[in-house]
Amino acid sequence: MEKQIQVTPINSRHRDLKALMAPFGGWDMPIQYEGIIAEHAWCRQKAALFDICHMGEFIFQGDFETGGLEDVFTFSVKTIPVGRSRYGFLLNEKGGIIDDLIVFRIAEEKVMIVVNAATAVNDFAAISERLRGGLFTNITDATGKLDIQGPLSRDVMVAAFGEQVAAIPYFKFITMNILGVEAIVSRTGYTGELGYEIFIPAEKVCMLWDLLLRDERVKPAGLGARDVLRLEVGYSLYGSDIDERTTPLEAGLGGFVNFDKSFIGKEALLRQKVEGMKLQKIAFQVSSRRSPRHHYEVLSRDQLVGNVTSGVFSPMLGCGIGIGFVTAGEYPVGSRFTIRHERVSMDAEVCELPFYGGGSLRF
Repeated sequence: MEKQIQVTPINSRHRDLKALMAPFGGWDMPIQYEGIIAEHAWCRQKAALFDICHMGEFIFQGDFETGGLEDVFTFSVKTIPVGRSRYGFLLNEKGGIIDDLIVFRIAEEKVMIVVNAATAVNDFAAISERLRGGLFTNITDATGKLDIQGPLSRDVMVAAFGEQVAAIPYFKFITMNILGVEAIVSRTGYTGELGYEIFIPAEKVCMLWDLLLRDERVKPAGLGARDVLRLEVGYSLYGSDIDERTTPLEAGLGGFVNFDKSFIGKEALLRQKVEGMKLQKIAFQVSSRRSPRHHYEVLSRDQLVGNVTSGVFSPMLGCGIGIGFVTAGEYPVGSRFTIRHERVSMDAEVCELPFYGGGSLRF
């Protein structure tokens, strides 16, 4: 039986705005409103509003060590200061990435775990199996989430909710009253720009959407612009660039793995360090405005060496950019490849991440 597509509380708002809708991670989501390029530009220059209610949220309450949470992720939970968050991975026994996620330390013995939409059910089951105690609850259905991103997002948030928002440093968050309810406002995002993620009870998220869009500096943006924005700054997308067949080491994300602690998958990663990797991630820039696409072939000297996992046209660079996985080897910056799909062929050159580093992220 085919699984029914889910909708966020703001679905009718998207349709009223004539958004182009499509399934994403099991959800009916807006791909674009005015257009991907226009929405991308608005986010880079002003403030864009994204419906991210499809993401999953879990709460763990209890002692992190005796309850087993400390050993679940590739990073330490107990060392996250209250009011801060940390990014990392939930791995399987082979070191493959079940999901990438962020943990928010709400109190001494309380955290919120934010996971990807398509993996939320599997994540909750995988984490539950590893816990020995504590109270673990899924609050996804009760939680709404909006992201406001762009260099003017701080000004918009301060105008709407007060000066306390202006003092939130990068990767920190506060709990505050919004629309008469308790909400979490976090200085995080997925665009490379200054921005905030707002977690609010689901029954209030439409009111919050309407309130923020009353500000003329804010426009809605869909998943199309979000994908271009995130790739320009080199962020990985679960299900495309990383998945259960990919390890953090292969994905160039070993910096988010703490080998000084225990976690499932650690032994596999240690073996991979010794034995070496069969595949590795590369970032490349195309010599034209063509967009490399997911699954396009990567060739070196006419030999197939890998595949593209993400690719777009970058408005900031004026050319195609992409991420892919190739046979492990030496690929210094400037190395040449050919990206090919059927009759489409484009020249590409290895480059460093991020592709675009001029955003307002840490302003």
